[in-house]
Amino acid sequence: MTVRQQAAEARVAAIDLAAATRAEKDAALLLMAERLVERTDDIVAANATDIGNARTGGQSEAMVDRLTLTPERVAAMADGLRQLAALPDPVGDVVRGSTLANGLELRQVRVPFGVVGVIYEGRPNVTADAAGICLKSGNAALLRGSGSAKSSNAAIVSVLRKAVADAGLPANAIQLLDATTRDSVKELMRARGLVDVLIPRGGASLIKTVVEESTVPVIETGVGNCHVYVDEAADLEKALGVVLNSKTQRLSTCNTAESLLVHSALTESFLPLVVEELINAGVTIHGDPRVASFDGVVPATEEDWGKEYLSADISVAVVDSLDDALDHIRRYGSGHTEAIVSESTTAVRRFAARVDAAAVMINASTRFTDGGEFGFGAEIGISTQKLHARGPMGLPELTSTKYVVTGNGHTR
Repeated sequence: MTVRQQAAEARVAAIDLAAATRAEKDAALLLMAERLVERTDDIVAANATDIGNARTGGQSEAMVDRLTLTPERVAAMADGLRQLAALPDPVGDVVRGSTLANGLELRQVRVPFGVVGVIYEGRPNVTADAAGICLKSGNAALLRGSGSAKSSNAAIVSVLRKAVADAGLPANAIQLLDATTRDSVKELMRARGLVDVLIPRGGASLIKTVVEESTVPVIETGVGNCHVYVDEAADLEKALGVVLNSKTQRLSTCNTAESLLVHSALTESFLPLVVEELINAGVTIHGDPRVASFDGVVPATEEDWGKEYLSADISVAVVDSLDDALDHIRRYGSGHTEAIVSESTTAVRRFAARVDAAAVMINASTRFTDGGEFGFGAEIGISTQKLHARGPMGLPELTSTKYVVTGNGHTR
């Protein structure tokens, strides 16, 4: 079946899904979660095939980690669906409303997009997250995962489609596209009129390709070159905890810190400490000349400052002021998440007001930029663009709006 045929089927399913009640959608989500848990062994077995192929193909351990499903991660996928079921349904929410001077009643209400295409790399947990968040927001989902996760994704989608059908909703609301060739991506990007919006999740090259070549409207999710800036007024104990958690809590995510900026006033007190702790944690430091003087530090190249490592690497620079830190972030940052550690209210306010990012963390780890951590349930991505949606994209971000105008025989 071609992508256009699948998209046409999704469009039919989207009509029924848009009219589904919250109770119907929540029942489907809960059954999807239940079936994932029941079929954990099958899903993990399928995932083992993908992991074996990835290792044979020489993929890095960070990439293998993104690909790996364990019983615990399958349980977390199911929990994400249950959390979605517990959240309010955005469809039908009145964004604003009024009675006009002529007596017309005006309401702007949330409605589903219709058909949402999601292109993503690795991380088969995205399959359940994307399917669930699309269903809850009344959208049919066309899922195009990577070839590296094709066995895992096929197993997950098979479970989800059966659960959706058993719950009385159209199975074609969730469809997996062929991942064996790039043709399906090209077809999906050209399916304007059948697909309402496209969301790419993955590396910079994937996102760039989709943004530049798609005729379908795109919500851009960006790479995460996230910075932690440790200000001269920082509490050093807090700073160390934030840096280590931001970098080492999980290496392969877009909200992991890839760059550390340290105020020059802390070169004798904090810098030696954080360099030692990062090295002890197995992190390779790519440092500027003032940082490269420490044993075990690799001199940074120009490429390092803008790099999303997704590995046990971090670039570290010393800056002479908060404004120098902001300039560095402005030049190399990806607009994802930027953090400041400081006890100075003035510094915090200046940083928050001037840094250009979807999320700003104040005395907190960059790892908190996440739909689940923000209380949104499973997210479909973190948008780094400024139109329609920015930051973790929860249920409301998967809707558009329409105006409903009620009159009583009014004519103009």
